[in-house]
Amino acid sequence: MSGISGDWYEALKGEFAKPYYRKLFQTVNEEYRTQLIFPPAEDLFNAFHLTPLKSVKVVILGQDPYHNNGQAHGLCFSVKKGVDVPPSLVNIYKELHDDLGCAVPNHGCLTKWAQQGVLMLNTVLTVRAHQANSHRGIGWEEFTDAAIMALNTQNRPIVFILWGAPAQRKKSMLNNPQHLILTAPHPSPLSAYRGFFGSRPFSKTNEFLKSHGETPIDWQIE
Repeated sequence: MSGISGDWYEALKGEFAKPYYRKLFQTVNEEYRTQLIFPPAEDLFNAFHLTPLKSVKVVILGQDPYHNNGQAHGLCFSVKKGVDVPPSLVNIYKELHDDLGCAVPNHGCLTKWAQQGVLMLNTVLTVRAHQANSHRGIGWEEFTDAAIMALNTQNRPIVFILWGAPAQRKKSMLNNPQHLILTAPHPSPLSAYRGFFGSRPFSKTNEFLKSHGETPIDWQIE
């Protein structure tokens, strides 16, 4: 497991000494040794590497990584260039087009968002190949909850975008009045038509950031 560094390390270092994290570390290392695990180990903490704590303006919470070959690279909803755009991201792009008029890109790599302060965090950071949710309950949720709590204490404008029930269960942890919480159904084809389409999260995020003197996100993926 590649390490976390910088200000995220300072915020989360207390977790590394806890019994649950030691067990998680051992479990995940063994899984990487004996199974095909996504994302690749070097991409495991990409969300933290690409978006330092001090830079976070927006948080998008996912559930667990994509579980097919070559998809997951450590950012929720994002896939590497050259990989087919998954159905949930197709719907995110559709809403982005309807909301802000952004052109729909021909790839699914969302690194540009992460580099502007959009933390793209799954609540579970690893998965066995072709077995969705296979690493649920091994300890990742406790670790990512600690990250969410660290974000909750940041006294500056942050937007939390919670799509679907698992993400929305984190809402009770978010009580900082400086932050904006946006909720909608999940963008998957199963639920997008129940209120994800038309929820306008991208324009609402930018209006909030601008109203607090922050630079808005350039959501257009080239």
